[in-house]
Amino acid sequence: MPTDTLESAPHPDGAKLLALESFEPETFGLRHAILSPVETLAQSISTIAPSTSPALTIPLVFALAGQGTALAYLIAMLLMILIGLTIAAFARESSSPGSLYVYTRISLPPICSSITALALFFAYITTASAVIGGFVAFADVLLGAHAAAVPPLLLVFIAAAGAGWVAWRDVQISARLMLYIEAFSVCLIATVIAVTLFKHGLHLDHAQFALNHLSFRGIGLGVMLAIFSFVGFESATTLGAEAKNPLRSIPRAVVQSALLSGLFFVLCSYGETLGFRSSSITLDQSPAPFHFLAAQAGVTPLGLLIDIGVFISMFAATLACVIAASRVLLLMAHHGLAHKRLSTTSSTHETPAAAGILAAVLAFLPAAGLALGHTSGANIYGWMGTLAVYAFLTAYGMVAVALFFHRIKPEGFCLPAKNQVPQGFSLETETQVPQGFSLGSHSAPRKWGALALGERFRVIATILLTASATLAMLLAMASNFYPVPPAPLRYFPFIYLSYLSLALGWLAFSRSRKPS
Repeated sequence: MPTDTLESAPHPDGAKLLALESFEPETFGLRHAILSPVETLAQSISTIAPSTSPALTIPLVFALAGQGTALAYLIAMLLMILIGLTIAAFARESSSPGSLYVYTRISLPPICSSITALALFFAYITTASAVIGGFVAFADVLLGAHAAAVPPLLLVFIAAAGAGWVAWRDVQISARLMLYIEAFSVCLIATVIAVTLFKHGLHLDHAQFALNHLSFRGIGLGVMLAIFSFVGFESATTLGAEAKNPLRSIPRAVVQSALLSGLFFVLCSYGETLGFRSSSITLDQSPAPFHFLAAQAGVTPLGLLIDIGVFISMFAATLACVIAASRVLLLMAHHGLAHKRLSTTSSTHETPAAAGILAAVLAFLPAAGLALGHTSGANIYGWMGTLAVYAFLTAYGMVAVALFFHRIKPEGFCLPAKNQVPQGFSLETETQVPQGFSLGSHSAPRKWGALALGERFRVIATILLTASATLAMLLAMASNFYPVPPAPLRYFPFIYLSYLSLALGWLAFSRSRKPS
Protein backbone atom coordinates (compact mmCIF):
# COMPACT_ATOMS: atom_id res chain seq x y z
CA MET A 1 0.00 0.00 0.00
CA PRO A 2 1.41 3.45 -0.85
CA THR A 3 2.69 5.55 2.00
CA ASP A 4 0.24 8.39 1.47
CA THR A 5 -2.68 5.96 1.74
CA LEU A 6 -1.39 4.65 5.04
CA GLU A 7 -1.01 8.13 6.45
CA SER A 8 -4.48 9.26 5.47
CA ALA A 9 -6.38 6.25 6.77
CA PRO A 10 -8.26 6.95 10.01
CA HIS A 11 -7.41 4.79 12.99
CA PRO A 12 -10.34 2.55 14.00
CA ASP A 13 -10.10 3.82 17.59
CA GLY A 14 -10.87 7.36 16.54
CA ALA A 15 -7.42 8.75 15.77
CA LYS A 16 -4.43 8.28 13.57
CA LEU A 17 -1.33 7.58 15.54
CA LEU A 18 1.02 10.52 15.40
CA ALA A 19 2.51 10.82 11.93
CA LEU A 20 1.36 14.04 10.34
CA GLU A 21 0.95 17.55 11.66
CA SER A 22 -2.65 17.50 10.43
CA PHE A 23 -4.65 15.46 12.89
CA GLU A 24 -8.13 14.38 11.81
CA PRO A 25 -9.65 11.96 14.32
CA GLU A 26 -12.87 10.08 13.76
CA THR A 27 -15.42 11.90 15.92
CA PHE A 28 -18.05 9.14 16.36
CA GLY A 29 -20.76 11.78 15.94
CA LEU A 30 -19.31 14.07 18.62
CA ARG A 31 -18.55 17.74 18.00
CA HIS A 32 -15.06 18.10 16.58
CA ALA A 33 -12.29 20.34 17.98
CA ILE A 34 -14.49 22.68 20.03
CA LEU A 35 -12.64 22.61 23.38
CA SER A 36 -9.65 24.85 24.00
CA PRO A 37 -6.65 23.57 25.99
CA VAL A 38 -8.02 25.31 29.09
CA GLU A 39 -11.44 23.69 28.62
CA THR A 40 -9.75 20.33 28.10
CA LEU A 41 -7.84 20.82 31.35
CA ALA A 42 -11.16 21.75 32.96
CA GLN A 43 -12.50 18.23 32.32
CA SER A 44 -9.68 16.62 34.31
CA ILE A 45 -9.73 19.28 37.03
CA SER A 46 -13.50 19.02 37.44
CA THR A 47 -13.47 15.23 37.65
CA ILE A 48 -10.82 15.51 40.36
CA ALA A 49 -12.96 18.25 41.97
CA PRO A 50 -10.04 19.62 44.02
CA SER A 51 -12.29 21.76 46.19
CA THR A 52 -14.16 18.70 47.49
CA SER A 53 -11.15 16.86 48.90
CA PRO A 54 -10.13 19.40 51.57
CA ALA A 55 -13.69 19.49 52.87
CA LEU A 56 -14.55 15.78 52.73
CA THR A 57 -11.77 13.42 51.57
CA ILE A 58 -8.92 14.78 53.69
CA PRO A 59 -10.92 14.32 56.93
CA LEU A 60 -11.64 10.71 55.88
CA VAL A 61 -7.94 10.13 55.19
CA PHE A 62 -7.13 11.68 58.58
CA ALA A 63 -9.37 9.08 60.23
CA LEU A 64 -7.03 6.41 58.82
CA ALA A 65 -3.61 8.08 58.72
CA GLY A 66 -3.87 10.60 61.56
CA GLN A 67 -0.87 12.93 61.68
CA GLY A 68 0.48 11.14 58.59
CA THR A 69 -2.26 12.55 56.35
CA ALA A 70 0.02 14.97 54.50
CA LEU A 71 2.56 12.18 54.00
CA ALA A 72 -0.18 9.92 52.60
CA TYR A 73 -1.10 12.65 50.11
CA LEU A 74 2.53 13.19 49.16
CA ILE A 75 2.91 9.48 48.36
CA ALA A 76 -0.38 9.49 46.43
CA MET A 77 0.75 12.55 44.44
CA LEU A 78 4.01 10.89 43.40
CA LEU A 79 2.11 7.77 42.34
CA MET A 80 -0.37 9.80 40.29
CA ILE A 81 2.43 11.72 38.56
CA LEU A 82 4.04 8.40 37.56
CA ILE A 83 0.72 7.20 36.18
CA GLY A 84 0.13 10.55 34.49
CA LEU A 85 3.44 10.28 32.65
CA THR A 86 2.53 6.82 31.33
CA ILE A 87 -0.86 8.05 30.15
CA ALA A 88 0.66 11.17 28.60
CA ALA A 89 3.08 9.00 26.61
CA PHE A 90 0.10 7.42 24.87
CA ALA A 91 -1.89 10.65 24.66
CA ARG A 92 0.90 12.22 22.57
CA GLU A 93 0.38 9.53 19.93
CA SER A 94 -3.31 8.66 19.97
CA SER A 95 -6.52 10.45 20.83
CA SER A 96 -10.00 9.00 21.10
CA PRO A 97 -13.19 9.15 23.19
CA GLY A 98 -12.22 5.69 24.46
CA SER A 99 -9.47 7.03 26.71
CA LEU A 100 -7.33 4.42 28.47
CA TYR A 101 -9.28 1.62 26.82
CA VAL A 102 -7.90 2.60 23.43
CA TYR A 103 -4.33 2.80 24.75
CA THR A 104 -4.48 -0.80 25.94
CA ARG A 105 -6.37 -1.93 22.85
CA ILE A 106 -3.57 -0.85 20.50
CA SER A 107 -0.86 -2.44 22.64
CA LEU A 108 -2.22 -5.49 24.49
CA PRO A 109 -4.29 -8.60 23.70
CA PRO A 110 -8.09 -8.13 23.55
CA ILE A 111 -8.80 -9.54 27.02
CA CYS A 112 -6.64 -6.79 28.56
CA SER A 113 -8.38 -3.98 26.71
CA SER A 114 -11.75 -5.45 27.67
CA ILE A 115 -10.74 -5.45 31.34
CA THR A 116 -9.53 -1.86 31.02
CA ALA A 117 -12.80 -0.72 29.44
CA LEU A 118 -14.93 -2.43 32.08
CA ALA A 119 -12.75 -1.13 34.92
CA LEU A 120 -12.75 2.42 33.58
CA PHE A 121 -16.51 2.50 33.09
CA PHE A 122 -17.05 1.09 36.60
CA ALA A 123 -14.62 3.67 37.99
CA TYR A 124 -16.41 6.66 36.47
CA ILE A 125 -19.84 5.39 37.52
CA THR A 126 -18.82 4.69 41.13
CA THR A 127 -17.02 8.03 41.31
CA ALA A 128 -20.21 9.73 40.13
CA SER A 129 -22.14 7.88 42.86
CA ALA A 130 -19.52 8.94 45.41
CA VAL A 131 -19.72 12.63 44.59
CA ILE A 132 -23.52 12.41 44.59
CA GLY A 133 -23.06 11.28 48.19
CA GLY A 134 -20.88 14.34 48.75
CA PHE A 135 -23.63 16.47 47.21
CA VAL A 136 -26.05 15.07 49.80
CA ALA A 137 -23.57 15.59 52.66
CA PHE A 138 -23.02 19.27 51.89
CA ALA A 139 -26.69 19.86 51.22
CA ASP A 140 -27.25 18.71 54.80
CA VAL A 141 -24.53 21.10 56.03
CA LEU A 142 -26.08 24.05 54.19
CA LEU A 143 -29.65 23.20 55.18
CA GLY A 144 -28.67 22.82 58.83
CA ALA A 145 -31.74 22.29 61.00
CA HIS A 146 -33.93 22.02 57.90
CA ALA A 147 -31.98 19.07 56.46
CA ALA A 148 -34.44 16.53 57.87
CA ALA A 149 -37.22 18.07 55.78
CA VAL A 150 -35.49 17.19 52.50
CA PRO A 151 -35.35 13.45 51.69
CA PRO A 152 -31.81 12.32 50.76
CA LEU A 153 -33.29 10.38 47.84
CA LEU A 154 -34.57 13.64 46.34
CA LEU A 155 -31.09 15.17 46.56
CA VAL A 156 -29.58 12.08 44.91
CA PHE A 157 -32.12 12.36 42.08
CA ILE A 158 -31.46 16.09 41.58
CA ALA A 159 -27.70 15.54 41.28
CA ALA A 160 -27.94 12.57 38.90
CA ALA A 161 -30.73 13.96 36.72
CA GLY A 162 -29.18 17.42 36.55
CA ALA A 163 -25.78 16.03 35.55
CA GLY A 164 -27.36 13.81 32.91
CA TRP A 165 -29.29 16.72 31.41
CA VAL A 166 -26.34 19.14 31.26
CA ALA A 167 -24.05 16.43 29.81
CA TRP A 168 -26.63 15.72 27.10
CA ARG A 169 -27.14 19.40 26.36
CA ASP A 170 -23.65 20.81 25.65
CA VAL A 171 -20.17 19.55 26.59
CA GLN A 172 -18.59 22.98 25.95
CA ILE A 173 -20.91 24.76 28.36
CA SER A 174 -20.29 21.92 30.82
CA ALA A 175 -16.52 22.35 30.68
CA ARG A 176 -16.64 26.12 31.17
CA LEU A 177 -19.13 25.87 34.02
CA MET A 178 -17.01 23.28 35.83
CA LEU A 179 -13.85 25.36 35.48
CA TYR A 180 -15.41 28.52 36.91
CA ILE A 181 -16.91 26.66 39.86
CA GLU A 182 -13.65 24.95 40.78
CA ALA A 183 -11.56 28.10 40.40
CA PHE A 184 -13.84 30.00 42.77
CA SER A 185 -13.87 27.28 45.43
CA VAL A 186 -10.13 26.55 45.27
CA CYS A 187 -9.27 30.24 45.73
CA LEU A 188 -11.41 30.44 48.87
CA ILE A 189 -9.91 27.26 50.33
CA ALA A 190 -6.37 28.39 49.53
CA THR A 191 -7.04 31.69 51.31
CA VAL A 192 -8.17 29.96 54.52
CA ILE A 193 -5.24 27.51 54.45
CA ALA A 194 -2.73 30.31 53.81
CA VAL A 195 -4.01 32.37 56.75
CA THR A 196 -4.01 29.24 58.96
CA LEU A 197 -0.38 28.49 58.13
CA PHE A 198 0.63 32.10 58.66
CA LYS A 199 -1.02 32.22 62.10
CA HIS A 200 0.76 29.04 63.19
CA GLY A 201 4.11 30.36 62.03
CA LEU A 202 5.90 29.58 58.79
CA HIS A 203 7.88 26.61 60.08
CA LEU A 204 7.71 22.88 59.36
CA ASP A 205 5.43 20.87 61.63
CA HIS A 206 7.77 17.94 62.34
CA ALA A 207 5.02 15.90 64.03
CA GLN A 208 3.41 15.29 60.63
CA PHE A 209 6.57 13.75 59.20
CA ALA A 210 8.10 11.96 62.24
CA LEU A 211 8.02 8.38 60.96
CA ASN A 212 8.67 6.87 64.39
CA HIS A 213 5.35 8.29 65.64
CA LEU A 214 3.23 7.47 62.58
CA SER A 215 1.22 4.33 61.77
CA PHE A 216 2.45 2.76 58.54
CA ARG A 217 -0.72 0.67 58.28
CA GLY A 218 -2.81 3.81 58.69
CA ILE A 219 -0.75 5.64 56.09
CA GLY A 220 -1.12 2.70 53.68
CA LEU A 221 -4.92 2.76 54.04
CA GLY A 222 -4.82 6.54 53.84
CA VAL A 223 -2.88 6.46 50.57
CA MET A 224 -5.61 4.32 48.99
CA LEU A 225 -8.30 6.82 49.95
CA ALA A 226 -6.03 9.77 49.11
CA ILE A 227 -5.76 8.36 45.59
CA PHE A 228 -9.51 8.94 45.31
CA SER A 229 -8.80 12.67 45.50
CA PHE A 230 -6.92 12.32 42.18
CA VAL A 231 -9.00 9.77 40.29
CA GLY A 232 -10.38 11.08 37.06
CA PHE A 233 -7.34 13.26 36.39
CA GLU A 234 -6.98 11.30 33.14
CA SER A 235 -10.56 12.04 32.05
CA ALA A 236 -9.37 14.70 29.57
CA THR A 237 -8.36 11.71 27.43
CA THR A 238 -12.07 11.00 26.85
CA LEU A 239 -12.33 14.28 24.90
CA GLY A 240 -10.11 13.13 22.04
CA ALA A 241 -12.69 14.06 19.42
CA GLU A 242 -13.81 17.32 21.00
CA ALA A 243 -10.46 18.82 22.06
CA LYS A 244 -8.49 21.18 19.83
CA ASN A 245 -4.99 19.92 19.04
CA PRO A 246 -5.59 16.86 21.28
CA LEU A 247 -2.13 15.32 20.89
CA ARG A 248 -0.72 18.32 22.76
CA SER A 249 -3.53 19.62 24.95
CA ILE A 250 -4.59 16.25 26.40
CA PRO A 251 -1.20 14.97 27.65
CA ARG A 252 -0.48 18.39 29.13
CA ALA A 253 -3.87 18.41 30.86
CA VAL A 254 -3.24 14.96 32.35
CA VAL A 255 0.17 15.75 33.85
CA GLN A 256 -0.72 19.30 34.89
CA SER A 257 -3.89 18.21 36.67
CA ALA A 258 -2.03 15.50 38.65
CA LEU A 259 0.78 17.86 39.65
CA LEU A 260 -1.26 20.97 40.46
CA SER A 261 -3.99 19.14 42.35
CA GLY A 262 -1.38 17.06 44.19
CA LEU A 263 0.46 20.13 45.48
CA PHE A 264 -2.87 21.63 46.51
CA PHE A 265 -3.89 18.48 48.42
CA VAL A 266 -0.56 18.16 50.24
CA LEU A 267 -0.74 21.80 51.31
CA CYS A 268 -4.38 21.51 52.42
CA SER A 269 -3.87 18.25 54.34
CA TYR A 270 -0.86 19.76 56.10
CA GLY A 271 -2.75 22.96 56.95
CA GLU A 272 -5.93 21.22 58.11
CA THR A 273 -4.03 18.79 60.34
CA LEU A 274 -2.14 21.69 61.88
CA GLY A 275 -5.24 23.88 62.21
CA PHE A 276 -7.30 21.26 64.05
CA ARG A 277 -4.60 20.52 66.63
CA SER A 278 -6.11 23.13 68.95
CA SER A 279 -9.69 21.95 68.37
CA SER A 280 -11.76 20.04 70.92
CA ILE A 281 -12.87 17.70 68.13
CA THR A 282 -10.64 15.97 65.60
CA LEU A 283 -10.58 16.77 61.90
CA ASP A 284 -12.42 13.58 60.94
CA GLN A 285 -15.26 14.30 63.41
CA SER A 286 -16.00 17.79 62.11
CA PRO A 287 -19.06 17.96 59.79
CA ALA A 288 -17.81 21.23 58.25
CA PRO A 289 -14.06 21.59 58.86
CA PHE A 290 -13.74 24.90 57.03
CA HIS A 291 -16.27 26.54 59.35
CA PHE A 292 -13.81 25.94 62.19
CA LEU A 293 -10.69 26.79 60.17
CA ALA A 294 -12.20 29.99 58.77
CA ALA A 295 -13.23 31.10 62.26
CA GLN A 296 -9.75 30.31 63.61
CA ALA A 297 -8.20 32.27 60.74
CA GLY A 298 -10.46 35.27 61.38
CA VAL A 299 -12.28 34.98 58.05
CA THR A 300 -15.52 33.36 59.29
CA PRO A 301 -17.68 34.34 56.25
CA LEU A 302 -15.43 32.30 53.96
CA GLY A 303 -16.48 29.09 55.75
CA LEU A 304 -20.03 29.33 54.43
CA LEU A 305 -18.86 30.39 50.97
CA ILE A 306 -16.52 27.38 50.82
CA ASP A 307 -19.36 25.03 51.78
CA ILE A 308 -21.51 26.52 49.01
CA GLY A 309 -18.65 26.18 46.53
CA VAL A 310 -17.98 22.57 47.53
CA PHE A 311 -21.69 21.76 47.26
CA ILE A 312 -21.73 23.08 43.68
CA SER A 313 -18.41 21.35 42.94
CA MET A 314 -19.92 18.01 43.94
CA PHE A 315 -22.49 18.53 41.21
CA ALA A 316 -19.78 19.58 38.75
CA ALA A 317 -17.82 16.43 39.58
CA THR A 318 -20.93 14.31 39.02
CA LEU A 319 -21.32 15.99 35.65
CA ALA A 320 -17.67 15.39 34.71
CA CYS A 321 -17.93 11.70 35.62
CA VAL A 322 -21.12 11.25 33.59
CA ILE A 323 -19.44 12.92 30.60
CA ALA A 324 -16.37 10.68 30.89
CA ALA A 325 -18.40 7.47 31.44
CA SER A 326 -20.66 8.21 28.47
CA ARG A 327 -17.72 8.59 26.10
CA VAL A 328 -16.05 5.40 27.28
CA LEU A 329 -19.37 3.59 26.86
CA LEU A 330 -19.79 5.13 23.40
CA LEU A 331 -16.54 3.60 22.16
CA MET A 332 -17.20 0.31 23.95
CA ALA A 333 -20.45 0.10 21.97
CA HIS A 334 -18.59 0.86 18.73
CA HIS A 335 -16.27 -2.06 19.50
CA GLY A 336 -18.93 -4.56 20.46
CA LEU A 337 -18.38 -4.42 24.23
CA ALA A 338 -21.79 -2.81 24.83
CA HIS A 339 -25.13 -2.66 23.01
CA LYS A 340 -24.91 -0.96 19.62
CA ARG A 341 -27.66 1.53 20.54
CA LEU A 342 -25.21 3.13 22.95
CA SER A 343 -22.98 4.05 19.99
CA THR A 344 -25.42 6.71 18.77
CA THR A 345 -25.16 10.45 19.36
CA SER A 346 -27.76 13.20 19.46
CA SER A 347 -28.18 14.82 16.05
CA THR A 348 -29.06 18.12 17.74
CA HIS A 349 -26.39 18.39 20.44
CA GLU A 350 -23.80 15.95 19.09
CA THR A 351 -23.44 14.26 22.48
CA PRO A 352 -23.79 10.52 23.30
CA ALA A 353 -27.39 10.80 24.49
CA ALA A 354 -28.16 7.13 25.17
CA ALA A 355 -24.79 6.46 26.83
CA GLY A 356 -25.09 9.63 28.90
CA ILE A 357 -28.57 8.78 30.15
CA LEU A 358 -27.49 5.25 31.06
CA ALA A 359 -24.40 6.57 32.87
CA ALA A 360 -26.54 8.99 34.91
CA VAL A 361 -29.01 6.23 35.81
CA LEU A 362 -26.25 3.82 36.85
CA ALA A 363 -24.66 6.53 39.00
CA PHE A 364 -28.04 7.21 40.62
CA LEU A 365 -28.87 3.61 41.58
CA PRO A 366 -26.15 2.76 44.18
CA ALA A 367 -26.32 6.22 45.75
CA ALA A 368 -30.10 5.97 45.94
CA GLY A 369 -29.95 2.47 47.42
CA LEU A 370 -27.52 3.55 50.13
CA ALA A 371 -29.54 6.70 50.85
CA LEU A 372 -32.68 4.59 51.30
CA GLY A 373 -30.69 2.45 53.74
CA HIS A 374 -30.05 5.59 55.84
CA THR A 375 -26.36 5.75 54.91
CA SER A 376 -24.97 9.23 55.42
CA GLY A 377 -23.78 11.27 52.47
CA ALA A 378 -20.22 11.20 53.81
CA ASN A 379 -20.26 7.39 54.01
CA ILE A 380 -21.69 7.10 50.48
CA TYR A 381 -18.81 9.30 49.35
CA GLY A 382 -16.16 7.28 51.20
CA TRP A 383 -17.49 3.82 50.37
CA MET A 384 -18.21 4.38 46.68
CA GLY A 385 -14.95 6.30 46.35
CA THR A 386 -12.94 3.40 47.71
CA LEU A 387 -14.64 1.05 45.25
CA ALA A 388 -13.76 3.44 42.43
CA VAL A 389 -10.08 3.44 43.39
CA TYR A 390 -9.76 -0.32 42.78
CA ALA A 391 -11.16 0.12 39.28
CA PHE A 392 -9.00 3.14 38.49
CA LEU A 393 -5.85 1.36 39.66
CA THR A 394 -6.75 -1.59 37.42
CA ALA A 395 -7.05 0.70 34.40
CA TYR A 396 -3.91 2.64 35.31
CA GLY A 397 -1.97 -0.59 35.77
CA MET A 398 -3.09 -1.86 32.38
CA VAL A 399 -1.91 1.37 30.75
CA ALA A 400 1.50 1.07 32.41
CA VAL A 401 1.85 -2.49 31.08
CA ALA A 402 0.54 -1.37 27.68
CA LEU A 403 3.18 1.35 27.42
CA PHE A 404 5.90 -1.22 28.09
CA PHE A 405 4.67 -3.47 25.27
CA HIS A 406 3.96 -0.47 23.04
CA ARG A 407 7.62 0.54 23.16
CA ILE A 408 9.27 -2.86 23.70
CA LYS A 409 8.03 -5.76 21.56
CA PRO A 410 8.88 -9.23 22.94
CA GLU A 411 9.22 -12.02 20.41
CA GLY A 412 5.95 -13.75 19.63
CA PHE A 413 3.77 -11.20 21.40
CA CYS A 414 0.36 -10.92 19.72
CA LEU A 415 -1.72 -7.80 19.24
CA PRO A 416 -5.06 -7.11 17.54
CA ALA A 417 -4.80 -6.29 13.87
CA LYS A 418 -5.11 -2.52 13.59
CA ASN A 419 -7.13 -2.64 10.41
CA GLN A 420 -10.09 -4.36 12.03
CA VAL A 421 -12.75 -3.19 14.47
CA PRO A 422 -13.77 -5.92 16.93
CA GLN A 423 -17.32 -7.21 16.70
CA GLY A 424 -17.40 -8.68 20.19
CA PHE A 425 -15.33 -9.94 23.05
CA SER A 426 -11.85 -11.02 21.96
CA LEU A 427 -12.74 -11.33 18.29
CA GLU A 428 -9.85 -9.30 16.87
CA THR A 429 -7.46 -10.99 14.50
CA GLU A 430 -4.05 -11.47 16.08
CA THR A 431 -0.85 -10.55 14.30
CA GLN A 432 2.73 -11.26 15.21
CA VAL A 433 4.67 -8.21 16.32
CA PRO A 434 8.35 -8.12 15.39
CA GLN A 435 10.75 -8.32 18.29
CA GLY A 436 12.59 -5.14 19.22
CA PHE A 437 12.08 -1.59 20.44
CA SER A 438 9.56 0.81 18.92
CA LEU A 439 10.27 4.50 19.50
CA GLY A 440 6.97 5.71 18.09
CA SER A 441 3.73 4.56 16.57
CA HIS A 442 5.08 4.49 13.03
CA SER A 443 8.61 3.31 13.70
CA ALA A 444 9.38 -0.34 13.07
CA PRO A 445 10.81 -2.31 16.01
CA ARG A 446 14.61 -2.42 15.97
CA LYS A 447 17.27 -4.39 17.83
CA TRP A 448 19.13 -2.78 20.73
CA GLY A 449 22.33 -2.42 18.75
CA ALA A 450 20.56 -0.39 16.06
CA LEU A 451 19.38 2.26 18.52
CA ALA A 452 21.16 5.58 18.98
CA LEU A 453 22.30 6.60 22.46
CA GLY A 454 19.34 8.92 23.00
CA GLU A 455 16.92 6.22 21.89
CA ARG A 456 18.46 3.76 24.34
CA PHE A 457 17.92 6.23 27.17
CA ARG A 458 14.30 6.54 26.08
CA VAL A 459 13.83 2.77 26.23
CA ILE A 460 15.45 2.60 29.68
CA ALA A 461 13.25 5.49 30.87
CA THR A 462 10.17 3.64 29.61
CA ILE A 463 11.15 0.49 31.50
CA LEU A 464 11.82 2.42 34.72
CA LEU A 465 8.62 4.45 34.41
CA THR A 466 6.31 1.51 33.72
CA ALA A 467 7.96 -0.70 36.35
CA SER A 468 7.79 2.02 39.01
CA ALA A 469 4.17 2.89 38.26
CA THR A 470 3.07 -0.76 38.24
CA LEU A 471 4.92 -1.60 41.47
CA ALA A 472 3.54 1.47 43.24
CA MET A 473 -0.03 0.57 42.27
CA LEU A 474 0.40 -3.02 43.43
CA LEU A 475 1.73 -1.83 46.78
CA ALA A 476 -1.18 0.59 47.18
CA MET A 477 -3.69 -2.19 46.52
CA ALA A 478 -1.82 -4.69 48.72
CA SER A 479 -2.11 -2.36 51.72
CA ASN A 480 -5.88 -2.89 51.56
CA PHE A 481 -5.63 -6.67 51.73
CA TYR A 482 -3.07 -7.14 54.50
CA PRO A 483 -3.35 -6.38 57.32
CA VAL A 484 -7.07 -6.98 56.87
CA PRO A 485 -8.83 -3.59 57.10
CA PRO A 486 -11.98 -3.09 59.18
CA ALA A 487 -15.48 -3.57 57.78
CA PRO A 488 -16.82 -2.51 55.35
CA LEU A 489 -13.46 -1.71 53.70
CA ARG A 490 -12.49 -5.39 53.73
CA TYR A 491 -15.40 -6.29 51.45
CA PHE A 492 -14.81 -3.74 48.70
CA PRO A 493 -12.11 -5.63 46.75
CA PHE A 494 -14.40 -8.63 46.50
CA ILE A 495 -17.35 -6.53 45.35
CA TYR A 496 -15.18 -5.09 42.59
CA LEU A 497 -13.77 -8.49 41.58
CA SER A 498 -17.31 -9.91 41.46
CA TYR A 499 -18.38 -7.14 39.08
CA LEU A 500 -15.36 -7.71 36.86
CA SER A 501 -15.90 -11.49 36.77
CA LEU A 502 -19.60 -11.16 35.93
CA ALA A 503 -18.94 -8.56 33.23
CA LEU A 504 -16.22 -10.65 31.58
CA GLY A 505 -18.42 -13.72 31.82
CA TRP A 506 -21.26 -11.87 30.12
CA LEU A 507 -18.95 -10.71 27.33
CA ALA A 508 -17.65 -14.24 26.83
CA PHE A 509 -21.23 -15.54 26.69
CA SER A 510 -22.16 -12.85 24.15
CA ARG A 511 -19.21 -13.84 22.02
CA SER A 512 -20.19 -17.52 22.09
CA ARG A 513 -23.60 -16.64 20.63
CA LYS A 514 -22.09 -14.74 17.69
CA PRO A 515 -20.85 -16.49 14.57
CA SER A 516 -17.08 -16.38 14.16
